[in-house]
Amino acid sequence: MTISRRSVLAGAAAAPALATLGAGHAAAAQPRAAERVRTTPAAGGFRVGVGLSDVTGPIAENGMMGYSEFSQRAEGLHQRTRVRAYVFADAQDNRVVYTCADTCMVFQSVHDAVLARLAERFGDRYTERNVMLTAVHSHAACGGSSHDYAYSLATLGFQPLAFQAEVDGMVEAIVAAHENLAPGALAYGRSTLSDASVNRSRAAFDRNPQADKDYYPLGIDTAMRVLRISQADTNVGGIAWFPTHCASLTNENLLISGDNKGAAAYFWEHDVAGVDYLAGAPEFVACFPQTNAGDMSPNLDLEPGRGPTDDEFENARIIGERQLVAARSAFRDAAPLSKLAVDSRMMYLDMAAQRVDGRFTPDGTVQNTSPACIGAAMAAGSTEDGPAIPIFPEGTRNPIIDAFGGTDMPTPQWLADAQAPKLVVVPVGLLPPDGWVPHVLKIQIIRIGDIYVVGGPAEYTIVSGLRIRRTVADELGVPLENVIFQGYANSYSSYCTTPEEYDSQQYEGGSTLFGRYTLPAYQQGYAALAAALRTGAEVPRGPAPRDLSAVQPGAMQYVDLDEPVAGHAYGDVLVQPAAQVAPGTEMAVEFVTGHPKNNQRRNGTFLEIQRRTGADWVRVADDGSWSTKYRWRRVGQHGSVARITWDVPSDTEAGTYRVTLFGDQKDGAGKVSSFTGTSGEFTVG
Repeated sequence: MTISRRSVLAGAAAAPALATLGAGHAAAAQPRAAERVRTTPAAGGFRVGVGLSDVTGPIAENGMMGYSEFSQRAEGLHQRTRVRAYVFADAQDNRVVYTCADTCMVFQSVHDAVLARLAERFGDRYTERNVMLTAVHSHAACGGSSHDYAYSLATLGFQPLAFQAEVDGMVEAIVAAHENLAPGALAYGRSTLSDASVNRSRAAFDRNPQADKDYYPLGIDTAMRVLRISQADTNVGGIAWFPTHCASLTNENLLISGDNKGAAAYFWEHDVAGVDYLAGAPEFVACFPQTNAGDMSPNLDLEPGRGPTDDEFENARIIGERQLVAARSAFRDAAPLSKLAVDSRMMYLDMAAQRVDGRFTPDGTVQNTSPACIGAAMAAGSTEDGPAIPIFPEGTRNPIIDAFGGTDMPTPQWLADAQAPKLVVVPVGLLPPDGWVPHVLKIQIIRIGDIYVVGGPAEYTIVSGLRIRRTVADELGVPLENVIFQGYANSYSSYCTTPEEYDSQQYEGGSTLFGRYTLPAYQQGYAALAAALRTGAEVPRGPAPRDLSAVQPGAMQYVDLDEPVAGHAYGDVLVQPAAQVAPGTEMAVEFVTGHPKNNQRRNGTFLEIQRRTGADWVRVADDGSWSTKYRWRRVGQHGSVARITWDVPSDTEAGTYRVTLFGDQKDGAGKVSSFTGTSGEFTVG
C-alpha cells in the first residue's frame, strides 16, 4: 500500500481472541428476543428518547477526513453515515442529550451551529451545558466541516455541503429524540473484548508507572461498557462504548463509510428491529462511540488494512461484529440503574495558557501549558493517521496555506522550551490569523443515573483516559467503573498523552499540542467539574471559543452543469447486470447519471435493489446497506457514470431482481432536475 507512515513498534502484538466470527454477518449477529423485551419501568423514573438521522455529505469530489491525504477524494458511497441521538430526563425534568455521529470528529464549528439551531427551536432547554456531541472517528467520512485551518488543508478548505449535512443531521436526530421522549428505564453492563484492538504505541505506553500498566495487562483497553435504553416493555436503544480507531478502511479507500463502528451500529439495528432508515422513526437506535482510543488500532497486524485479514472492508465488518458480540453480552447482563438523577456541568479551558497545580503533575510541581505546536513525530504520521499538516508534493501548491502566508514560522525559544522534549516543526498555535487549531476547548461531564460520561475534545490514550476517570471518580466518591471516558466530544484538538508517554515523542506525543502537561491540565478542569456535580455548585463558563466562520477560504469544486454520456440519456444503463447471479457473488450495473453533489439525498438513497413480489417491486437494499457500493466516475468534462455493485448475501431469497438508480442533473441555467434509471431484470438463486 502506498501509505506514508512512521514505523510502528514491533513490541505490540494482536491480543488473544475473545470470539471467532464466521465469514458472514449472520454467523455473529442474529435477532435476540431478550434485546426486545423488558419490564415496565417504575413510576417516577427516567424518561428517555431516541432519534436517528443522516449526516452523509458530498460523496464525490470532496476530501475525506482522517488521513490528511490530498489524494483521498470521495468517489462514491459504501454506507451512509448516520447520527444517533438520545435524550434522558429525570423526574424533575433535568435533561441531557448525547449524540454519536459516524463522522471523523465533531468540530467546534459544527458544535456551535447545532447549539444555535437548538436554541432557535427549544430556547434554553438544550444548551452547551447539557448537550454532548461525539463522533466515532471514521476515517472514511466526508471532510471539510472544520473552521480550524489545520484540519481542513487536505480538503482544500471549508466545504459548506459537508458542514451543512452534519449540522442538519445532528439537529434532526436530537429533535426526533426529543419528540420520542417517554417513560423508560436504563441499565448498565460491561463485558470484555480483546481481539478488536492493538496498542500501536507500545513503547510510549510502557513508560507509564506500573500501576497504570497493571490496569491494562494486555496493553489495550478491553472494556466494553453498554447503556441499555428501554421504553415500556421494549428496548429502544443501546450505547456501546469501546476504544478502537475507526480506521479499518485505509487512505486508499475512496468510498464514504462509517467504517467498523458504523458497521456495528448498522448490524445491531437491523438484527434487533429490522430498521428501515427510509421508512421513518426506527424502533431501535444503537451506536458504538469511542472512549480513550488514541493509541488503539483495529489493524491487528499493525499495518494499514491488515488484520485480521488483508481485505480492508472485510476487516471493517469483522471488527464491527466483534464489537457487536461484546456489546450484546453487556446489554443482556446489564443491571438497572438505581439512581434516577440527570445532571451536567461544562466549562471552557484555554489550553494554551493553563497553570496546573502540583496536585495533578507527576512530580508535584506547578507547571504550565503553552500554545499549540506540531512535533516531528506528528508530521511523520502514524499507523492510521497521516501527517498533521499535509503539504503538497514539490511543484504543487495548497491555496489554503498560501492564503495565510505559509507555515514557515520560526519557533520562539520560550515556546520550544515549553514544549520540550518535543522537536517543534510548526508552532500552529501562533500561525496567523489566530492559530490553526482551537485552544479554547469545552470539557464536560454528564450524569445519567449512576454513570458519569466525561467528554473530552481530543484523542486520548488509554492511560490518559484512565487518569481522568480516576480523577473524576475520586472527586465524586463513586466507583471507577461508574465513570466512562468519551473522547472526540464537542470539539477537536488532536491528541492527549500522559506526560510519560509525551517524553517518548511517538506520533501521539508529537500530536499532543499544548505540551507535556496537557493531560494534567485536563485533569484539573475535570476535578472542578466533578466537585461542582458533587456539591451542586455552578462553575464559571470560562473564555468563549473563537468564531472563525467569517474567515473561511475554500477551493470547493462546484458543479457547473451536467451532460449525459454521448449517445445516451440520464438514467440509461451502460452495463446491464448478468442475467443470473448466485448468492455470495457480486452483481454489477452501470448507469448514466448526474453529479452526486447536485443532491446528497440525505435521509434518502441513490439506489435500490428491488425484488419482484407479485405485481410490485419491493426494496431489499439501498445505499445504506452493508452489501452495496456506489462508485462514481467522471466521463469527459461534465459527464458522470455510477457503477452500483451488490454483494448478494448468502441468505438472499430466490427470485427476480432489478436495480433502480436515483439521480439529479444540473442544466446550463443551473436548474437541478431528478431522474431515475432501471436496470434489466436478473434472477438470484
